[in-house]
Amino acid sequence: MRQKIVAGNWKCNTNLQEGVELAKAVDTLVANEGADDVVVVLGTPFTHITKVVETVNTDRIGVAAQNCAAEAKGAYTGEVSAEMVKSTGAEYVILGHSERREYYGETSETLNKKVALALENGLTPIYCCGEALEIREAGTQNEFVKKQLDETVFQLSANDFKKIVIAYEPIWAIGTGVTASSEQAQEIHAFIRSAIAEKFGNEIAEETSILYGGSCKPTNAKELFANKDVDGGLIGGAALKAEDFIGIINGF
Repeated sequence: MRQKIVAGNWKCNTNLQEGVELAKAVDTLVANEGADDVVVVLGTPFTHITKVVETVNTDRIGVAAQNCAAEAKGAYTGEVSAEMVKSTGAEYVILGHSERREYYGETSETLNKKVALALENGLTPIYCCGEALEIREAGTQNEFVKKQLDETVFQLSANDFKKIVIAYEPIWAIGTGVTASSEQAQEIHAFIRSAIAEKFGNEIAEETSILYGGSCKPTNAKELFANKDVDGGLIGGAALKAEDFIGIINGF
């Protein structure tokens, strides 16, 4: 049975002290609410990871880096390797986020290196895919997302693919004023699962968690998570408020 996952992506927000306080608040709420059937993940800035791992009950809450380097080590000033991430106590790493692709020019070739290094170091990649507004308006979102997967994680062996989580990002519904409906979320998630089945077989497809990375809030989480192919969320802004985040977790 595939995991239900709610992962917060804090992005470039909170200083270290604020991040630790947020992690404490989430940890307390998760303990009090008893969300035992949901995997909770906090995707913090690199600077926060070690302290957040020390702060939360890691039996209840996993910690993720928001990125890792495409090289194992060497003269790459400012980069943080997958091995470094693993040494902090993090279990997950978010890769291929639309902001990394758009602002930092990350390509499929780069992401293949990152995924391989993450897996080599025992990290679980939360691998992002998704289309922009013009692609959605053209009705070619399925072809676009399939191409993203074909060029990257569909290059993995079946055994390695089983170790990753997919996060679908409707870029067109993030900060655009356009809202993705529950039906639209289910439709693209079902398509992604069918593409996984075609590549790796039905058993692996049914075991793969696919998260919704759009504008998920406490007010729409229940409706989104009720869809049979939506296994949770990769949460942005709402993850920065502990009460909102637990409200989304309680959407299951």
